[in-house]
Amino acid sequence: MSTFLMIYAALGALAGILAGLLGIGGGLVIVPMLVFAFSWQHLPDPVIMHMALGTSMASILFTSVSSFWAHHKRGAVHWMLVRRIVPGILVGTFLGSCLAAKMSTGFLKGFFVIFLYYVGAQMLLNRKPKPSRQIPGTYGMFGVGSVIGAFSSLVGIGGGTLSVPFMIWCNLSVHLAIGTSAAIGFPIAIAGTIGYIFNGLHAASLPEYSLGFIYLPALLGLVCASVITAPLGVRLAHSLPVDRLKLVFALILFTVATRMAYDLW
Repeated sequence: MSTFLMIYAALGALAGILAGLLGIGGGLVIVPMLVFAFSWQHLPDPVIMHMALGTSMASILFTSVSSFWAHHKRGAVHWMLVRRIVPGILVGTFLGSCLAAKMSTGFLKGFFVIFLYYVGAQMLLNRKPKPSRQIPGTYGMFGVGSVIGAFSSLVGIGGGTLSVPFMIWCNLSVHLAIGTSAAIGFPIAIAGTIGYIFNGLHAASLPEYSLGFIYLPALLGLVCASVITAPLGVRLAHSLPVDRLKLVFALILFTVATRMAYDLW
């Protein structure tokens, strides 16, 4: 078990840096790596993907707080936008986690592989929509929040891959979009964690030390490291060329997606 705790801590360190750097919560890396680690640990196959998603969501509870607080101290969080999008986020994320609990591991893996390829392509192309729109009204933000929350819970992420482009489209600066996305990741993580616990409490084949679809040893390792490294990611976000880092990250996503697709096949 100690070997796996070290693996989970290493994943958490990487996730924390990515959370602060790109505002993505780290779930894009955590989920596939947890799938590989859980398989290596011989956890029951029917629940591996569900537990990877649930554990990732729970870890974002801690990563997002460390990340958004560091961004907040730099004045890089749009709190009015956060308040307006949270109701939709909570509803969409909880319903998305309920839907994910009813899907097979194979379907969830396939959905996640497609999502990884999509995000990698977006980062590789580096498309930047024209900043010609303003932030929508209350009902519009509820709808946007519901969609971001639902997709985030299905793939176990903090929502940054959807919320950052949306906010840039709404005429927010890149750094403000990243910081605000980190803050939005917290309510996504709350609703997603509750959903994965609730829907997994009576699931069959759960391993020891599970709380619903959350594997507590993995969560411990992830959290201990990610909380420490998230502020480092924030400092990097305000000092390094993010576009170049996105290129490297896109290549990593393509590699991970291809490996998961091969295992699935």
